[in-house]
This record gives sequence, C-alpha cells and structure tokens, in this order.
Amino acid sequence: MKGLRKVLLLVMVLVIALSAFGVAGAAESKVKVALVLSGFLGDKSFNDSAYEGLERSIKEFGIDLKVLESKVPSDWESNLVAMAAEGYDLVLGCSTQLQEIIAKHAPDFPDVKFGIIDGVVKAPNVMSAIFAQNEGSFLAGAAAAMFTTKTDVPGVNAEKIIGWVGGMDIPVLHDFLVGYKQGAAYVDPETRVLVSFAGTFNDPLKGKELTLAQFEQGADIVMNVASNTGNGILEAAYEAKKYAIGVDLNQDETYPGHILTSMLKRVDMGSYLIVKAVVEGNFEGGKILDMTIANGGVGLTDMSTMKKALGDKFPQDILESIAKLTEEVKGGKIKVDSYEGFQRN
Repeated sequence: MKGLRKVLLLVMVLVIALSAFGVAGAAESKVKVALVLSGFLGDKSFNDSAYEGLERSIKEFGIDLKVLESKVPSDWESNLVAMAAEGYDLVLGCSTQLQEIIAKHAPDFPDVKFGIIDGVVKAPNVMSAIFAQNEGSFLAGAAAAMFTTKTDVPGVNAEKIIGWVGGMDIPVLHDFLVGYKQGAAYVDPETRVLVSFAGTFNDPLKGKELTLAQFEQGADIVMNVASNTGNGILEAAYEAKKYAIGVDLNQDETYPGHILTSMLKRVDMGSYLIVKAVVEGNFEGGKILDMTIANGGVGLTDMSTMKKALGDKFPQDILESIAKLTEEVKGGKIKVDSYEGFQRN
C-alpha cells in the first residue's frame, strides 16, 4: 500500500513539474516585440496608430510588447540598439527618422528582426512598410478645395485659400504636401495653398499658432500633418470657428463639426502585418509593404461626423466627388505625383 502511495505521489509530482514546464515553455515562446518611437504615445495620430496595430497583435498572438518613447533625437539610436542587444525578436522603428539608424545597426544584430514604418531599409533582417500618403493627400486637397467654395457653411469665406501645416521639414511630409497641392489644383487651379512647418512633432502650441496665422491670411480649412503638434492645429480650428483635416487616425470626433475629414494612414496595419509575419514565420527580410489607396492603406473618412454637425448645410457633392476621385486613383486614371526626395523602394 505504501508502495502504491509512493508511485501515486511520484506521478503527481511529475504532472505538476510537466505542467509548470509547459507554462514556462509557453511564456518563453512568446514573441518579444519592442516598439521604438521618435516621440510619444498620446499624439492621437501616427504613434497611437502604430500602437493600435500592436494592441491587436497582443490580442491575437499574445506577444510580449515593450514601448520606448523618445524625448530627444539622441534617444532614438540608444533605444533601438538597447532593444536589439536585449534580444527582442522584433525591433520595430516607428518613424522615417529611424531609417538610417536601422540601416546602420541591423547588420550588427543578424539574429534580430527589424521593422521600419515610413521608410525603406534593404537588409536581410529588415521588413519595411511605406504608405502612399501622396494619394490620400490628393483626396484631402481635393476635398479642401471644394469645401473652401461652400460659402453657405458658417465660417467659410469667399476666398479660394486652404492651408497645410506640417511637423518636421522632412521628405515624407513633402510627399503629403505634393499630393495635397495636386488634389487642390485638380479641382480648381486657382486654389491657393498656404504652407507652414512647425519644425517639431511635439509642440501643439506651435501648431496652433501657425494655423491661426493661416486663418488670418484667409484660409478657412487647414490640413494637419504634424502628429502631436497637430493637436494644436485641430484646437485652432475649433477656437477660430474654422475647419481642419485630420491625419493618420480618424480625428473627426476630436472637435465634431470642425474637422471635415481625416486622411487615414493605416500605420496600425503596417505594424500589425510586420508582427504577424514574425509570429507566423513568414518574415521576409528586404520585403516592402506598400500601403496604397488600392489596398486600403490610405484614404479619407466618410465625413459622417461633419455631416451630422452641419445637417442640411453639409455639401454632399464633396462626398460624391471624392468617391469618384478615389476610384480614378485606384484605377490609374489619375496618377498622383510623389516627392522625388522620398524613397519608395
């Protein structure tokens, strides 16, 4: 009888040990992902969109995520190298400004996979995700050019002037600007576009100041392309009783009735797809994910928030025209220019 008890006790110990090993093994098998930002979460734009893609990855794949925010540019390189050195399975750089840093250090960590959002790095352990922000901005420029003529809408003047405020003066933002100007000119060549750069992605007060200055110069709608700085752009539109266009995420609800639409740049899709490739063993070094209007990578919101706010004064013809232009860009009938200084492949 004692012998039987010993056997049963031994079996129980083995079961517990194997169970513990299984849990530990499951924990060890989690894919470890480090997200390196050039700024902060909470921008309600680019960075938050990237994080949304990783939140989805946590739910679907159970990844282990670490986020590193950056106060100053000198943090970018040290944060990225530190995560690679710690042996993360994937180090995801979320900014075109991290492109050169990843290109420099990826060869030093051949067993670490890297991802770059908004840039291209051709290396055997790097996947890249870029976006046709020029195409999405073409639609935004067209919408703004049509909207600025709707003088029956409160706050819209008779002048054909629209605005655009960007964060840093870097190539990817000029790609936005090229498309925005082309879209406006496609609708009406007489439309004037005011342009300002804040020189930073993290100064909402500067964004607000520049936007108010454009309103004073006759613009009645301004496009935000400035991450956290852009929160000041949207606030200026609300306070001046004017209008804005959001960017990256759907920002239409930020100040309902003052944001005509948002140019969606699906950064969340880019970050999610790179993680998915790592988890499923399909990671391809050197591969470029090109997110366009055709595959849902960029586009405009449906303007439903603005439509609800304006009621009968909402210019339905803008929606109809944007739908037509979207199909023409998708089909290649309209070719949207790119900024020649922005690397696409």
